[in-house]
Amino acid sequence: MAHPYIILNELAQELRPMAQGAEWFGSPSAEEQSNTLRLLAHFCIQARATAEDGPESIRRAGLRATHTPAVLIARGRIEQQLGKIARLTPRDERLKSFRLLIAVLAVADESGSAPTVASTRGITWDEPSQAGRNARQVPAWDLRSGL
Repeated sequence: MAHPYIILNELAQELRPMAQGAEWFGSPSAEEQSNTLRLLAHFCIQARATAEDGPESIRRAGLRATHTPAVLIARGRIEQQLGKIARLTPRDERLKSFRLLIAVLAVADESGSAPTVASTRGITWDEPSQAGRNARQVPAWDLRSGL
């Protein structure tokens, strides 16, 4: 199977169905699941997720506002809340956390708050004014871009 980084990014980019991701996430031990959640929280922080990403992420993850991960993400201070979500221990909460963190990563990626790499296809380096107009912003971990 593919490396976990690739699987997580494919899920966030909807290149892999969430049902397949949930099955993949449910297979390993509780410790490995916790490691995956911590990795996802780190990815969300790298993607510069904001508190404003919370409501859309909850909706995409299919969670009710009363589910523990949803309550946590809605509290603000996103970096602290992502860590708390990643540390939830009941099995059903870990699966909800997984779905929510994938959604947070996707929303942060789409919102343009993620770090980007300018694409320079078709631009010569001696035309800096053209580079600014033609550069396409691509998330640094976007697998579709071939970077």
